[in-house]
Amino acid sequence: MKRIATTILFAWAALAAFAQNSIQVEVHNIVGLDERFNVTFVIEGEAQPSDFNWAPTDAFQLVWGPQKGTSTSVRIVNGKTTRSSQTTYTYILLPKKTGSFTLPAATAQVKGNTISSNPVNVEVVENGQGGESSSGQGQNPAQNSSAASRARQTGEIGGEDIFLRFSLSRTSAVVGEPLTATLKLYQRVNIAGFEGAKFPTFNGFWSQETEAPNNIEFRREQVGDKIYNSAVLRRYVLIPQKAGTLTIDPAELVCLVNVQNTASTGNSIFDSFFEDQYVTVRQRVVSPSASVRVSALPAGAPAGFSGGVGDFKVSARLSKDALKTHEAASLLVTVSGTGNVSLLEAPKIQFPPDFEVYDTKTTQNTDRSGTSGSKTFEYPFIPRSHGDFAIVPVTFSYYNVKNGRYATVHTDTLHVTVEKGAGGIVAAPDGGSQLTVDRKGVRTLGEDVRFIRMKQPSFGGKANRFFIGTPAYQWIIILLLVAAAAVWLSLRKLAARRADVALTKNRKATKQALKRLKQAGTFLKQNLYTAFYEELHKALLGFVSDKLNMDMADQTKENIASALTAGGVAPALVEEFTGLLDACEYARYAPDAGHDAMNAHFETAVRVISAIDSGMKKRVSATVAVIAGILVLFAQDVMQAQDTSYLDSLWTKGVEAYNAGEWETASDCWEGLLNAGVVSEEVYYNAGNARFKTGDLPHAILYYERVLKLSPSDADARYNLELCNSLIQDKIDPVPEFILKSAARKVSRSVASNTWAALSLLFFAGMLALVLLFLLGGRPGARKAGFYGAIVALLAFLLCLGCARWQYRDYVKADGAIVMRAVSSVRSAPGSDAAKDLFILHEGTKVRVLDTVDAWNKVELADGRQGWIASRDIEMI
Repeated sequence: MKRIATTILFAWAALAAFAQNSIQVEVHNIVGLDERFNVTFVIEGEAQPSDFNWAPTDAFQLVWGPQKGTSTSVRIVNGKTTRSSQTTYTYILLPKKTGSFTLPAATAQVKGNTISSNPVNVEVVENGQGGESSSGQGQNPAQNSSAASRARQTGEIGGEDIFLRFSLSRTSAVVGEPLTATLKLYQRVNIAGFEGAKFPTFNGFWSQETEAPNNIEFRREQVGDKIYNSAVLRRYVLIPQKAGTLTIDPAELVCLVNVQNTASTGNSIFDSFFEDQYVTVRQRVVSPSASVRVSALPAGAPAGFSGGVGDFKVSARLSKDALKTHEAASLLVTVSGTGNVSLLEAPKIQFPPDFEVYDTKTTQNTDRSGTSGSKTFEYPFIPRSHGDFAIVPVTFSYYNVKNGRYATVHTDTLHVTVEKGAGGIVAAPDGGSQLTVDRKGVRTLGEDVRFIRMKQPSFGGKANRFFIGTPAYQWIIILLLVAAAAVWLSLRKLAARRADVALTKNRKATKQALKRLKQAGTFLKQNLYTAFYEELHKALLGFVSDKLNMDMADQTKENIASALTAGGVAPALVEEFTGLLDACEYARYAPDAGHDAMNAHFETAVRVISAIDSGMKKRVSATVAVIAGILVLFAQDVMQAQDTSYLDSLWTKGVEAYNAGEWETASDCWEGLLNAGVVSEEVYYNAGNARFKTGDLPHAILYYERVLKLSPSDADARYNLELCNSLIQDKIDPVPEFILKSAARKVSRSVASNTWAALSLLFFAGMLALVLLFLLGGRPGARKAGFYGAIVALLAFLLCLGCARWQYRDYVKADGAIVMRAVSSVRSAPGSDAAKDLFILHEGTKVRVLDTVDAWNKVELADGRQGWIASRDIEMI
């Protein structure tokens, strides 16, 4: 304690000694060439100085001095006496020439120590109005000048003796660039006071007073060739807010000026003694208006530009970088530099998802000019989830006036470690407290997912297990229609054949032709040349007439060839047939060509007629071939086999691991099946159970959703999915569905899609049978039963078909997805630039994908809200 007291005593003594280690100088900074002025040296302290020494330079004439003055004061406080003294040395000087000169330092002795003053600069100027010696440091430089004389004679003050000046640091700027404006009063008269002040208005500017002195202090200042006493009345910072020429209105001030009163001639000398020697004159002074040319900022501003103009830098720090969930902290961002600091807006900060951010607090620290300093923005936040988070660099864009272009500065990435904390009452950023609730669902004791599937599925089938979506289903529909049409046509043809003579002839054409050829063969054996060719000619023309239903008058060689070609006969056969006709025609007029030629023509006729008949019958057999092909396609679609021994072993190993409580091993086995290309609702179901046991809710929900896509009627998978959804953090109220649609959905999911598909085929076949009964029934009762029965069967077919296709459409619709990240932000636009965070989603939440742009997906929640989420944060069902 004694050491502290000793230290304080020595410090006080040092300060007391330091108070007498210098000499203060009082002198005008500017004087006129013909003006006498005072130089006063002031020494304060407890002891009296001695051996004071000072002499002016050759630039000044010593008119008088030094004159020494001394004053002493004594104070007694609580019995303690304090004595202080002040000693002054005053000189009167007269300048000899103009210029800037330095008054040398003065020295003196105080208690044996030498103290000195600082050198002082004095500027000597040509003063347009000669002045006499000033009588004090605060007097007007031309109080007794011609201006005062004129005021005494006329009672008015000239504009050059007192005026207002409004000056700007610059007269051209860009929008947002700060200007400094100064309103000064200049005077060369004796002012007693002021009244009626009217300061300028700044339309189009943001303005702030940076200096508004209560006590006006005058300082000497040269204006032109005259010396004035000037005083700052107001100083402003002006920031233009729009482009164009902005005009600043004048300022007004009424000055009360004391003017000496001249006594009337002839009055007694005693009259002037009793009369006032001064009168007060009210003089209104007005500053000129000013204008500023303001240019608009150039185009191409960065996305983060918020109006900053000047030269800035940005820094950021965290109040603490390690905290617990529901604990408050702050991000402090400081923008410092020169420019429109007062108008800087808070930078936009991209906080990690699930950070609850509160209102920003702003602290400004600028110098006296108001154009230089810093602005600090405090962003209070509370993390609601644990983990390691990163706050992306804070960027600040501004317009650099010096460089004439936009610039962007940024901070480093800030890292925050958030540990898991308990919910409850926590401190809020404003210093109060608030109740926070952990929004994670609570698991009911004893509740668990339903057990896995033990029966091994078949791994040899195709991935598409919806019969309604296979080509086989469509072909069966077509076959049923074809079969019904065939039955109808067969029965119709059966009746038509009995009445159709031409058709009868067509069927018997080959038979009749062979009979005629038999007769021609008899003539061949008898070697009757003319009779053979006549009978052969009749057989050929009769075959054409019966087969093609062609009249004898139309049986020219060209018509026969065209008709055979249209009937699907090969061109070579047509040519041989017409060649036989030519041979028969030629044999009538030609001599006997011999038995060999007759035999060759006979064999050719038999072969050609048989070939033409079989070729025209192939059109019917083509239909049979199509049906056979459809059956083969269906068989290939149903029957596929592959080696599944490895897949079977994985299934068995997974079941054994699950029963032993080895959840990770079971999950690896079943996911190995999925990675091998197996698409099975049993595998998805078991994989979902294993993921649930390991606490991986997002993958469990994903697998259960895939089970329900394959089999919407799976009650176990739906129960497990509802259990998982009750445990995720996001609670979303879906938009209510139309009651009829909900009922129809329940009916559709009551049985499997393939069951609905089989029922639809059954009802479709029954409908076709009833339609045939209606069309071909002989009795009215049968026809009536067929009509109404077909309508009922059609409705049942459409119902089953609709339920089957509903499940199939839900399966092929690839728009469902599950959020896989712990915390994911949904933004207003794709990408990270100029996009706002709309809401936060947590792992396990189901969304519907509406659109995809690059690495972003547009999603919609069950309640209708939409936004953009990164593709890496979700996985399609």
